[in-house]
Amino acid sequence: MAKPTASSRRRTTYVCSECGADYAKWQGQCEACGAWNTLSEIALETAAQARSPASRRSGWAGKVDAPTIMALADVQLDAQARASTGIGEFDRVLGGGLAEGAVVLVGGDPGIGKSTLLLQALAKMAPVLPGLYVTGEESLAQVAGRAQRLGLPLDGLQALAETCVERILEHAIAAKPRLLIADSIQTLWTDTLTAAPGSVSQVRESAARLVRFAKETGTAVFLVGHVTKEGGIAGPRVLEHMVDAVLYFEGDSGSRFRVLRAFKNRFGAVNELGVFAMSDSGLREVSNPSAIFLSGMGAPQPGSCVMVTREGTRPLLVEVQALVDASPLSNPRRVVVGLEGNRLAMLLAVLHRHGGVMVGDQDVFVNVVGGIRVQETAADLPVLLAVLSSLRNTPLAGKTIAFGEVGLSGEIRPVPNGEERLKEAATHGFQRAIVPKANAPKSGSYKGMEVVPVARLADALEQC
Repeated sequence: MAKPTASSRRRTTYVCSECGADYAKWQGQCEACGAWNTLSEIALETAAQARSPASRRSGWAGKVDAPTIMALADVQLDAQARASTGIGEFDRVLGGGLAEGAVVLVGGDPGIGKSTLLLQALAKMAPVLPGLYVTGEESLAQVAGRAQRLGLPLDGLQALAETCVERILEHAIAAKPRLLIADSIQTLWTDTLTAAPGSVSQVRESAARLVRFAKETGTAVFLVGHVTKEGGIAGPRVLEHMVDAVLYFEGDSGSRFRVLRAFKNRFGAVNELGVFAMSDSGLREVSNPSAIFLSGMGAPQPGSCVMVTREGTRPLLVEVQALVDASPLSNPRRVVVGLEGNRLAMLLAVLHRHGGVMVGDQDVFVNVVGGIRVQETAADLPVLLAVLSSLRNTPLAGKTIAFGEVGLSGEIRPVPNGEERLKEAATHGFQRAIVPKANAPKSGSYKGMEVVPVARLADALEQC
């Protein structure tokens, strides 16, 4: 019998996304876990096969030295070179600038400004860092038209309309850019797989090739990712593990403000926040977001409380609003926007047990103004103060801020960086702060602002 050639051997396998079992051919149900329609085609390649013909001709993937075991104390720690994008808020989220060979995944809702931001950054970095914009969704005329509308110089910008990863890498090897933008990863495909573009296997393999190219050439790569209706980036979860940073664009479609948040960053702080405003000339950075989020506040109103939250390395002042109203339903509603819904139910139970305030027959609506999503427990005390203010129809005293975690036994627990939060509030002219006792300064005031320390929930409710 003739020996099978390399081309006749199986080059792909089908892997279950639920349990990881693999099969030689596709089938509807995974025999290992019983899940249906979870098998995706994955390429099987050796290290030599992973290198495209173009990369072998150009010498892109050179000979790899054999790894050696080293003591961590002997490893030379070189300073990571950073390049500024020319956009301060973008640099903040990236951790101080764009690192050499970094792979950054940018996701967000359609039309929120992902392509606009990256095109602006590409134009600002062009004089010092030559880049290439690869578009798989638009024509070159559309990309040039957007750049012209944004008032960007067209001379230093290079673009390529292509979706095949092998051809993209051929052009990149020839042009030698230091920055590569792929818009979007869901439109790219590799000829080693037969699956359609956008499938789990195509997204995974295309991203793997671009990551390998970035690490071996030192080229920084931005990948634009589509999001699902649940808000996550479309494609396999492993995509977020493969890249160095994952950034999400957030914002209300009816608002001109956009928030860029880092959910993963190997080169900087996680949950760092950048704030932008959409204008006719593109995205404009907002250097003082606290003033923007409080700009719509007028006279003190019932159900409103200003809190100091911390996003990454930055304290922010945001307004928490609550509306408490008699419910006609047997099961009153609990609606939360910008906070965790389950935590509101827990806080209302603590308010009843340790504060003596019953809202079991009331509808409770809580909203964080400005489209900000608060994920830390420092919002506990402001939420309860806003709920009580709405229930009593009595506004809090003017120029009052609050922060603190509320425990199940009714204690007010301290939160990190209390002094920085007080400093931010004093900078914006607030005159009174209700804070955990452990976060209060010994003098009872901070830069002319009265600080009210509270140890129990009952103590805090007395300040309303």
